[in-house]
Amino acid sequence: MADQPGDKPFESVEEVISRFGEHGYIADRRLATTVYLQSRLDKPLLLEGPAGVGKTELAKTLAEATGRKLLRLQCYEGQDESKALYEWDYGKQLLYTQMLRDKIGEIIADAPDLSTAIDRIGAQDSLFFSDRFLAARPLLEAIRGDQPAVLLVDEVDRADEALEAVLLECLAEFQVSVPEVGTYTATTPPYVVLTSNNTRDLSAALKRRCLHLFLDYPDHDRELEIVRSKNTGLPENLAEQLVAVVRQLRALKLRKAPSISETIDWARTLAVLGADELGSDVLAETVNVVVKYERDLHQALDVIGHMADPNREIPQQLPAHGHGHGHGHGHDHGEADGREVRAAKDAPGRHDESYYGAPGSSGSGQRPTGGQGHRSFSSVTRRKS
Repeated sequence: MADQPGDKPFESVEEVISRFGEHGYIADRRLATTVYLQSRLDKPLLLEGPAGVGKTELAKTLAEATGRKLLRLQCYEGQDESKALYEWDYGKQLLYTQMLRDKIGEIIADAPDLSTAIDRIGAQDSLFFSDRFLAARPLLEAIRGDQPAVLLVDEVDRADEALEAVLLECLAEFQVSVPEVGTYTATTPPYVVLTSNNTRDLSAALKRRCLHLFLDYPDHDRELEIVRSKNTGLPENLAEQLVAVVRQLRALKLRKAPSISETIDWARTLAVLGADELGSDVLAETVNVVVKYERDLHQALDVIGHMADPNREIPQQLPAHGHGHGHGHGHDHGEADGREVRAAKDAPGRHDESYYGAPGSSGSGQRPTGGQGHRSFSSVTRRKS
């Protein structure tokens, strides 16, 4: 089939992979197969999955790879159909009426009665209720536009169910009904991509009209390939280590796991800083590039040293010399085993209850995680009054 102006259809699954790759999107075969079927079957594509896995970017790349115009409808709670379909420009309509007042007067000047005057004005309805007074929004523009388009309905799960119902006609028939004018039907159906972060369940009616694909975070090798394709400037060995660190961060119970785009941002950040190794210090100083909540940041900092060096252990043996800070307890300068010294220092009741980190105190000490070494801490018991 010959290419239409502004439209470059895919001829095979392999071509989807190739053309997406040319635009910096690394697509596996399952994803490429779904995109190819969408272009052949003229069915909308619903992408579900966590935020930051490339759903929105897929729609953008689809537009670039096919030479189509990208139209984006960003959904949000409380959005009504006028923001998605069209708005009627009453101000423009009123202005036209005022400008044509004299002409209207001529039309009804010789009308014998009021009924005749109304009929004559009514015959001109098509002039005042036409698409010249429509302010097209993304859905209507995608349907009635002359240029082939990719319609991105982003985060459809954030929209109310009422807007979801409005989408059904558009998705099933590629048409939009405007009561004042009539029904618009697409001459060239747009490629429709809907994305959802699963904040709520979508209706079965909506899902039934779509091809479905769940996008999850990529495996290590694919994410590393994505980072490579973005030319971040980070050396290959450090990029591989960084991807491993990000994947371990995602395994934590974070409020928001690091996205793929944030992995790329972190790689560029480290490259700008000229990092030649991924030590715990440089990771801790820059982890806020991918961790965006205070609670998540504390979790990441607690374990980031171990992730940078999995073999690192906190030393078990304490120095043999005393440290005369006037605490009122003796110091053993002999060859005592460090573990025995530590056990003696951790004896219950040795400190009063006001020391930093004690139960009920205002301080908040942080216990090291098991992955950061093998120190053991004796429980602190309250002295009986």
